[in-house]
Amino acid sequence: MSKKLIRAGIAGIGIYVPKRRLSNSELEGMVQTSDEWIRTRTGIAERRIASPDEATSDMSVIAGKKALENAGVKPENIDLIIVATVTPDMIFPATACLVQERLGAKRAAAFDLEAGCSGFVYALSVASQFITSGTYENVLVIGADTLSRITNWQDPKTCVLMGDGAGAVVLKPSPEGYGILSIKLGADGSGGMLLNLPAGGSRLPASEETIAANLHTFYMNGREVFKFAVKIFEEVTVEALSAAGLCKDDIDLLIPHQANIRIIDAAAKKLNLPLDKVLVNIDRYGNTSSASIPLALWEGLQTGRIKQGNHLVMVGFGSGLSWGALVIKWCD
Repeated sequence: MSKKLIRAGIAGIGIYVPKRRLSNSELEGMVQTSDEWIRTRTGIAERRIASPDEATSDMSVIAGKKALENAGVKPENIDLIIVATVTPDMIFPATACLVQERLGAKRAAAFDLEAGCSGFVYALSVASQFITSGTYENVLVIGADTLSRITNWQDPKTCVLMGDGAGAVVLKPSPEGYGILSIKLGADGSGGMLLNLPAGGSRLPASEETIAANLHTFYMNGREVFKFAVKIFEEVTVEALSAAGLCKDDIDLLIPHQANIRIIDAAAKKLNLPLDKVLVNIDRYGNTSSASIPLALWEGLQTGRIKQGNHLVMVGFGSGLSWGALVIKWCD
């Protein structure tokens, strides 16, 4: 007798965003930019900025607690915690281990996953394998980033983009016919230097020179990253749908990484997808990297745009260069 297929599904969700809102008008007083320029080119009106005493683990813990409560799962029953982030509290230990201790998830394994803005989809793909294999029953996946800490606030091309936040989900075995139907991941390291944080690692350890040159803030070749994102967005979405035995018309809601409204609009057009089937909240949060998809997912649930049996497609793309798409049949 063939073994019954176990699929992973999302049983609970929680988010956290800092209280401070940084508006475009405030940025006009910090760098050479304008509200019109930012809105036209990015779609962003404001972003959330962590307070000086908030770190990635702090945001992760709050989002994680909410997700556990929403799922009705106690911390001691969590088997694994994965934190997707490019802004860990420190190089080591893993932020996930700090989160594990503060949540009281004493029996959980814990590790970080670094895949840039693709991080949440990558983390979900890893977590789902533990569920599907029967190794674990409850996995907490957190996407969290404090990008304001690695932003050059004198660079008008990049400082207008980024925000801080965290989103968490609890993965469990899903009812038959529901859950994650397909996953497609990819990477192209030849484009790694198009979006990177040059210093702070083993290649360029911290020094007076690296600090003076602002090499501890991220660099992005915006033009090339834009072209990459628009192309891969459509390609990986189609691949994931095909792997699930679905087509573009089967999409009930597309939940993309919130990088830039022009990228989202261009990809939706290529997919022949009406904008009412695309979840967008970049105007209020900016680009929150690994947190952007769970923040959008939470909003979709809160506003009633996600319903039982809907086919959702989550798409992430970013540094690496990396990308990933996931198709899930939603179960309340």
